[in-house]
Amino acid sequence: MTATGADQDVTGARGAQRSWWWWGKRRSVALDVGLAVVSALECGVEGVAFAHRVSLPVPLGVLVGLAVGSVLVVRRRWPITVVLFSVAMAPAEMGFLMGIVGLYTLAAADVPRRFTAALAGMSTLATFVVMVARMREDVAQADLDQQDFDPSGWYVPVVSAFMTLGLNAPPVLFGLYIGARRRLMESLRERADSLEQELSLLADRAEQQAQWARQEERRRIAREMHDVVAHRVSLMVVHAAALQAVAPKDPQKAVRNAALVGDMGRQALTELREMLGVLREESPAAGPAGPAGPAGREAPPLAAVGRAAAAAAEAAVSVGPAGPQVPVGSMGPGGPVGPVTGADAVAEGVDGPRLDALEALVEQSRQAGALVEFVVMGEVRAYGPAVEQTAYRVVQEALTNVHKHAAGAEVVVRLAHRGEEVAMQVENGPSDASVVAADLPSGGNGLVGMRERVTRLGGVFVSGPTDAGGFRVSAVLPVPVGA
Repeated sequence: MTATGADQDVTGARGAQRSWWWWGKRRSVALDVGLAVVSALECGVEGVAFAHRVSLPVPLGVLVGLAVGSVLVVRRRWPITVVLFSVAMAPAEMGFLMGIVGLYTLAAADVPRRFTAALAGMSTLATFVVMVARMREDVAQADLDQQDFDPSGWYVPVVSAFMTLGLNAPPVLFGLYIGARRRLMESLRERADSLEQELSLLADRAEQQAQWARQEERRRIAREMHDVVAHRVSLMVVHAAALQAVAPKDPQKAVRNAALVGDMGRQALTELREMLGVLREESPAAGPAGPAGPAGREAPPLAAVGRAAAAAAEAAVSVGPAGPQVPVGSMGPGGPVGPVTGADAVAEGVDGPRLDALEALVEQSRQAGALVEFVVMGEVRAYGPAVEQTAYRVVQEALTNVHKHAAGAEVVVRLAHRGEEVAMQVENGPSDASVVAADLPSGGNGLVGMRERVTRLGGVFVSGPTDAGGFRVSAVLPVPVGA
């Protein structure tokens, strides 16, 4: 993997502290200094001939050559300066190595192409002029046997042009190739860094989505356990309170046993709500490495919920060999409460409870002593599993709240089938003071769970007290097209 942008910035800062001036590496320093020394020696030797031609002292010509040749050391920093020096020294026939290396560096550097073309053209023209003049001088001094051959016509320009191109074209073309290759590698490196950053962002986003999915799953489990278990346990406690109210007709031991059933049911419901509170926490207590079940969820909270529900069921079914035996199925649809039977499973369906199970739900509340009226408006039709399950859960939780907070109150459950939506409303009047309340604990998550379910499907949820002293829960769910 390549280094990220931040790593490259740190590496670049450290490299800048170790570098010498404009060189990034030691080998670059050694190469440029070596080329400058060779170029200085070449120009120094050529300075001797230049001094003889222009009648200057030889030491002065050598010093000029050494100074001009050493300019090659700054080729990476100022390539244009090196090429200009080589063009300026072309009439003196000095700095051929400096000219070749300067053209290569200029072509490979990040210099605008118009500057590269202009300077390469100037160098080529200067070299061509020097070549033509030098060859004419050599031809004039030569003793030619062939008098019918005149080299000054076409021979000198053509040969000079070939020699000029042979000197200048290769370094320019090679420099262009190296520069393009370096820019391509830098572009690929930048793309790799950008891709790595994008992958890192995608990984972070995927982790956040996974965390959100885990939290959403915890909330979903909390809603399901609250709606399914809390409602049944609440009815169990209501039945126990009713049994305690009629106890004077029975032996006093039955009264104590009935009170024990109510206490155990309330304790089980309180423990259940504590476990639901754990499931609703925003930050999971156990990370990915913690104990998990087959689906990757934390086992202890769900196990505790199961134990709480089982304890409540046992309390309702039997309180001991000496106490009264409550028949199994004493709260099922159309009968007393008991464990979930096959009929319950069929009524709720594979995807959860449906709207056709509302009549059985209302009947359960009636058996618990509540006065419930069920009104259906509009043409009855089937909806999607999510819509029907949400509508069922809203009515179920609203009835549970009635048993908790409005004992003996009259309740009206309305279900309205409309064109593109289905609406449900549960309204209760004030509680009856003559009815003994079951004293059920409340965790405050019922209305929150209903609102979450409804808004998840794009519906509207409204709840609040009525002018008559009761409470009203209303929800409207949109029906998807084709449902």
